[in-house]
Amino acid sequence: MSAAGVTVVIDAGGPGLPVIEYWGPELPGLDATQAATLLQVGEGVTGSNAQDLPPPVAIIPEHSGGWTGRPGLRGSAGGVGWSPSFQIQTFRPYGGGGPGRLEVDAADVDGRLALLIEIELLPSGLLRARATVTNQREEPYGLEDLVLSFPLPAAATEVLDFAGRHNLERVPQRSPLGVGLHLRENRRGRTGADSAYVLHVGEPGFGFERGRLWAVHTAWSGNHTHYAERVWSGEQRLGGGELLLAGEVRLARGESYGSPWVYGSHGDGLDEVARRFHRHLRARERPVGSERPVSLNVWEAVYFDHRLGKLLDLAERAAQAGAERYVLDDGWFGSRRDDTSGLGDWVVSPDVWPGGLHPLINRVKELGLQFGLWFEPEMVNPDSDLAREHPEWIMAARADWPVESRRQQVLNLGIPGAYDHVKTQMLAILDEYDIDYIKWDHNRDLIDAGTQPTGVPGVHDQTRAFYRLLEELRAAHPALEIESCSSGGGRVDLEVLERTDRVWVSDNIDPHDRQHMLRWTGQLVPPEFLGSHIASDDSHVTGRRHDLAFRAGTAIFGHLGIEWNLTEATDEQLAELGEWIAFFKQNRGLLLAGDLVRMDGYGDDVLVHGVVAPDRSVALIAMVTMASPYPDPPARLRFRGLDPRRPYRLRPLRPVSHPPPWWGSEAVLSGAALEHAGVAAPRVVPDQVVLYRADAL
Repeated sequence: MSAAGVTVVIDAGGPGLPVIEYWGPELPGLDATQAATLLQVGEGVTGSNAQDLPPPVAIIPEHSGGWTGRPGLRGSAGGVGWSPSFQIQTFRPYGGGGPGRLEVDAADVDGRLALLIEIELLPSGLLRARATVTNQREEPYGLEDLVLSFPLPAAATEVLDFAGRHNLERVPQRSPLGVGLHLRENRRGRTGADSAYVLHVGEPGFGFERGRLWAVHTAWSGNHTHYAERVWSGEQRLGGGELLLAGEVRLARGESYGSPWVYGSHGDGLDEVARRFHRHLRARERPVGSERPVSLNVWEAVYFDHRLGKLLDLAERAAQAGAERYVLDDGWFGSRRDDTSGLGDWVVSPDVWPGGLHPLINRVKELGLQFGLWFEPEMVNPDSDLAREHPEWIMAARADWPVESRRQQVLNLGIPGAYDHVKTQMLAILDEYDIDYIKWDHNRDLIDAGTQPTGVPGVHDQTRAFYRLLEELRAAHPALEIESCSSGGGRVDLEVLERTDRVWVSDNIDPHDRQHMLRWTGQLVPPEFLGSHIASDDSHVTGRRHDLAFRAGTAIFGHLGIEWNLTEATDEQLAELGEWIAFFKQNRGLLLAGDLVRMDGYGDDVLVHGVVAPDRSVALIAMVTMASPYPDPPARLRFRGLDPRRPYRLRPLRPVSHPPPWWGSEAVLSGAALEHAGVAAPRVVPDQVVLYRADAL
């Protein structure tokens, strides 16, 4: 199979499970004879202490085949059948030489397990796989682990994945891949601000532009793993799957467990790896498109102080500045006057809203704005009607509830009554009010997340129930847009993005930190899905002050919004804000649909990034100073991704105090000249964005 410059060669001839013999750059002209030859040219070790025949390493590696590394399937029926040996029963290939799909049915006769493996090469060039195991014996089968893995060539020896925390998501980290296991486990019950996110392994020194690399992403919003492994004989694997808690999945006879999709991306440079994920999301059945409405979220303007007069004033000012959506955040329901109570009681507070939300929503709609509303459906305050009436619905591993986090506990959606309760309350709100958008929050980890009264683990069922609730709400209100927010960027993965339309990158809107977080969240998610807001003068998280040009020049490279108390803005600030919103609207077809380009070679003090139209006719480029540059002025502006032979007119979009001489006459350069030679950069102070536009002549 070949697609978008990637070729995958799979040996499904058995008798064991399918073996991916090749995954890498496209092999032009590969025919059946050449593919058969390739399958016979495997690497192996012979000699002392090695197997007589090198073991083929299947997509689900097995110890029964001689593999000494991490097995793909672990489990047993009371200690029996712990080392399965699967044999292919049937396989069904779909597609020809292009994108394709392979389904394989296999069985472990002695262990009485059946296995379905699905492998796809998508039009984007992404490779993905998942598996379903079914128990066919009388005794229950306790599943401990089911992961899928792809091969890595010997030249891939450097690892890049991510760490982070609340308010500082997607911190990149690099390390060498030595013999052994590079294992990233996430046990937070959600994707996590510190998750591996996308695990890359490539040729040492790979960057945005070059260096061959391979990457995996586990598309699952609960506990999960990513891993890279090299065994003593040199074979290397890259894979992932769901992390199952002890006793979480016990399969009775005839019951099945399906793993999440594990996605693989290959490319020459991080940008090519990222673009494959972007193209996949842009091709989903429910595209979001580039005409994303500019939003105002009132959280940092009012917090829990819901006074109709001020909220209406914010709506008026936002509409005047050009906003297109108004979002009412936390505090509108139950006894929720602060974060200590009311969570879980999704009924409009009659004390704060005696006329319901109608007066606010009606005026918002009159102003021509969409209306959005905040929910946190999976969480509950102990001080709430819900917790008092149904304490048994709180997730807990023992009689005592888990330690509190943000004064919250977790509502167990795996319990039918709890699920129906929250669904009914949410649908009542959506049925009564004209709501276009939900900001769906999730503000604590799932620790000790069991189901009462036995305390058996419940994270797997909770994650499945969350997906089902999203689907049922969307089925009842097909036009509803949903954002995935989880303490900021704590639930960002490809599976949640099958059901939502936007992710909140971070609760930290400080543009200095957001430059890095947008840069690296974009390794998986394209700009039109990234909630990117213009903050207030003083960051509510870091306390830093930035001018509006830096705040807005950062935010426009995502789905633009405002998180600022506009009632305190001056007329001059409102006018400048309106100019930035107008600029975004004029250019969002490029900003939110172009190809992401990030430049190497500037260090951490200067960032160069931008977007290029798919036809290479135009680009918007940002040169960002993050600290006092050295040298000063910084290195020449270079930018790639344009047609190397076409001439482009390069012009700055906003004045600076110390421009280079060429700014007076603009510059005409070929795409190749702009990439390799570049132009002189202006002198600017730290925390500034200089924007350029390149138009083909």
